[in-house]
Amino acid sequence: MEGDAASPNILGEGKAGYILSNVAEVVERILTFVPTKNLLRIASVCRLWRNCARRVLRTQQRLTWLSASGSSIYEEHVLLRTMSEDLEKVYLLPQTALLMVDGEKFNSPFSYRQKKARKCENEVPSDPVEKLRCLLPSTCDVVGLVASGIVVTPSGSPSSPPEEHEEGEAGFSLLFPAMDGVTIRPFHFCKKSLSEAAMEDAGLINNPDLKVVLMFDYETWKAGPFLNKLLEPLSQNNVLIIGGQVERAFSNNTTCCSPGSFGAVGLTFSGSKIQGASVLVDQDVSSPKAAEATIQRLKAANIPERNTMGFMFACVGRGHNTYNNQRNVEATAFRKIFSNIPLLGFFGNGEIGCDRIVKENYTLSETDADGLQHSFTTVMSLVHFG
Repeated sequence: MEGDAASPNILGEGKAGYILSNVAEVVERILTFVPTKNLLRIASVCRLWRNCARRVLRTQQRLTWLSASGSSIYEEHVLLRTMSEDLEKVYLLPQTALLMVDGEKFNSPFSYRQKKARKCENEVPSDPVEKLRCLLPSTCDVVGLVASGIVVTPSGSPSSPPEEHEEGEAGFSLLFPAMDGVTIRPFHFCKKSLSEAAMEDAGLINNPDLKVVLMFDYETWKAGPFLNKLLEPLSQNNVLIIGGQVERAFSNNTTCCSPGSFGAVGLTFSGSKIQGASVLVDQDVSSPKAAEATIQRLKAANIPERNTMGFMFACVGRGHNTYNNQRNVEATAFRKIFSNIPLLGFFGNGEIGCDRIVKENYTLSETDADGLQHSFTTVMSLVHFG
């Protein structure tokens, strides 16, 4: 139905119907309490409601996340079931999604195929990656990772205790809306697609507004200097680079990658509102007290907790193996220091990062590409989106 006002048959007679048909301020206030998926349906009622819905969507600029752990009673991964249910309840329109899962039920080769939204609704893809992709809007850029273990904060509350899942099913989907003053660009490079022009398109070079790079490589031990080609232009700049090595990766564009190939995926975050900081929990840190002291150094950045995400990228050789069989040591230390910031991440086969603060024109430390690559460490970081 189109028109300047909604039909009285929909809204009812009397003053309430008149207000909901004509008073944009009231309608807009009510729509702030409506999850995004329902908001998009409501927008088709009339022109007034459509315009109000659009204004509400523009205000929804806080990122959110969905997480899951524990074995699913279904054959699919536990994150798929959680996303299919909980995406109905989110209050943002995802423009970009960063997904991380363990490899328990993601062992089949990835074969992403472009599909229209209506086709996704009528079919149930057998490939878990395709199903994951179909759950999100067709316009949403997806960067997905499969790692040995996953770090999650339970959905719903940023102050919930984060959990290190070194084994078993776990995963999360970090959802980014369009945010004023923030530009997010995904990238996916393999030996066929890596070039200076492609790096510039991704915002990795010749980008004075670049603040943070999340970078994840896979199978790059086969590739010699491949990863260094990506890291070298960034290492001396005022940029926070964090990430690590994963088992596999998938994105909207995987057509360039043949099975068993190597590459790197990630996201670049540009804009004056972005702040970031990271510390390296070195391999000789082996007690809860020492871990807490290292993570405490992040406080020096004075980063606001609102609209901030914590990331933890740890070596598979750490976790309970490092702390005398104590589990969840580093995630617990993070929560003691940052009481209201969600923490997400993984256990991988190598870590990318260093001690660094990126805030205005201040950089805590500089290093070269080799100094950004580690093993048996944990990179703990904060990224603030304004």
